[in-house]
Amino acid sequence: MLTALEIVTTVVVGLMVGVEFSVAFVMNPIFDALPEDSGQLGRAHGGRMLGAVMPFWYIGSLVLAAVWAVAGWHHDGAGLVVVAAALLILSVIMSILLLVPINNRNTTWTPENRPADWKEQLNRWNRFHYVRVAVIIAAFALLVAALT
Repeated sequence: MLTALEIVTTVVVGLMVGVEFSVAFVMNPIFDALPEDSGQLGRAHGGRMLGAVMPFWYIGSLVLAAVWAVAGWHHDGAGLVVVAAALLILSVIMSILLLVPINNRNTTWTPENRPADWKEQLNRWNRFHYVRVAVIIAAFALLVAALT
């Protein structure tokens, strides 16, 4: 049973890392290359879509890692899983405090109601997101290392 939990947790966190990496290094550069300011509209739509799913994904990943840490406490790699869970906690805190407020504002912006500093806000979101991606990549790497 522990093996199944380890595999499911690693896959769920790995997929989340892949999506967030893609947002940072594929989708946002594509949106930024669109003519004029239409990229903001694409980000707003993406923010609404992913904003509906990611809270469950982040919390679900954290819960899975926590259950793995408890269930595998006396197994090799338990310390790595605990640190990975702590990093996932950090990613959730970062999301709630730093990224979600900007994303929630962005999802409601239209060309008619965007604030004057909308580009700066999106750039701030990008910087926070790069850090969050690094945090969840580290958590994923620790989970993978705990498997060996």
